[in-house]
Amino acid sequence: MKILLHTCCAPCLIHPLEVLRAKGHEVAGFFYNPNIHPLAEYTNRRSAVESYGRDGLVEIMYPEYKPQEYFQAVNGRETSPGRCEICWGMRLTKTARAAKEKGFGAFTTTLLVSPYQDQEALKRIASGVAGQEDFEFYYEDFRPGFRKAHTDAKARGIYCQKYCGCIYSEIERYQKPVKK
Repeated sequence: MKILLHTCCAPCLIHPLEVLRAKGHEVAGFFYNPNIHPLAEYTNRRSAVESYGRDGLVEIMYPEYKPQEYFQAVNGRETSPGRCEICWGMRLTKTARAAKEKGFGAFTTTLLVSPYQDQEALKRIASGVAGQEDFEFYYEDFRPGFRKAHTDAKARGIYCQKYCGCIYSEIERYQKPVKK
């Protein structure tokens, strides 16, 4: 099957891409992340995905970066987990629509590789998007490959971010107590 893989970052692309290809799927990436802030962080992540895409021989699509889409969507609902669910829904809806328009058979997301994301909420939201868009969502729990993929990314010098991407997650990162 031809699958469009919503791609949040290069380290999280590694394992899902390997798994999907090993199962015989034709995969392309879709780097739609208006939540990433500031622009320098977005640029770092996009550059890493572009580089990995060339090395991994995977086509990646890059819709225009419009952070205002994210801020308008979460306005007044900036606390987690509510804002995260809004963000995931927005990004997965755009991915599903692009997949449908471009003749893919299904869509999925690299967010499913992260142990830091709510797997059940992601599955519920993506399934809802699939129903609304009358399009197939491919679900797989990619979390078992997270650590190895991130270790590989660091060994290859691939940019590894320190927070989810939005300004609110960056603030939360600095508000956590320091581990001794």
